[in-house]
Amino acid sequence: MDEQPGLSEQYRMASPWPIFIALGIPIAELGILFDLFPLSVGGLILFCGSVSGILQEAGYVESPWRALGVLAVVLLGIGVAFAFTDLNLVTRGYAIIVTGVLLVVGAAAGELFVTDDAPAV
Repeated sequence: MDEQPGLSEQYRMASPWPIFIALGIPIAELGILFDLFPLSVGGLILFCGSVSGILQEAGYVESPWRALGVLAVVLLGIGVAFAFTDLNLVTRGYAIIVTGVLLVVGAAAGELFVTDDAPAV
């Protein structure tokens, strides 16, 4: 009888993404809460990049770049709502908008320039 059914030596046992998601959320939250522009941008980039990576690793998406683009569009919408509505959180909204723009650029560059070739071992 197999001690761990469904597990094999050919598969990686642990994923690196959960720790980055767990770090990205509070970093972004602290940056947005205390109006710290670089901290909120960095935390949101870390969080969204990790979410798109874990989605690709789990097999929900074929490429992480399109998932990153979708997350960027969501952030752009949230940032516009923060900056240009009655919420009056202008600098926080600008930080979220800048993050969305950076993620759109990163997703476009990844989609255009990154190939899916596996590295030679």
